[in-house]
Amino acid sequence: MGQPVAFFEITSTAPEKIRAFYTELFGWSAEADPSMDGYAMVDTGAGPEAVGGGIGPSQAPGDTGVKIYVRVDDLEDRLSRAGELGADVLAPPMDLPEGYGRIAVVSDPDGNPVGLWA
Repeated sequence: MGQPVAFFEITSTAPEKIRAFYTELFGWSAEADPSMDGYAMVDTGAGPEAVGGGIGPSQAPGDTGVKIYVRVDDLEDRLSRAGELGADVLAPPMDLPEGYGRIAVVSDPDGNPVGLWA
């Protein structure tokens, strides 16, 4: 059985502009949360089984764009396997707030960021 896409993230140096673009284009709702440095959780309005996402400010040079997070059973195992397949670790494992699990970000062999979420 394959691993499902669990989350998407859109980061920008102009997060308000990008948030307005996506919410107006697709009818999503996304309110910036000041306690999360302006990060906005996205509700696509597609129901409880839909893949959720977030839109927020860039945290480092070159990190703007769209990335997916794939649900994995064992974060460290998948990080190791990604390395064997030519990935570099962009963000080491970190805990998400409020018990939402752990994430890490790798780059695929073409340099595209891919999030892993356990």
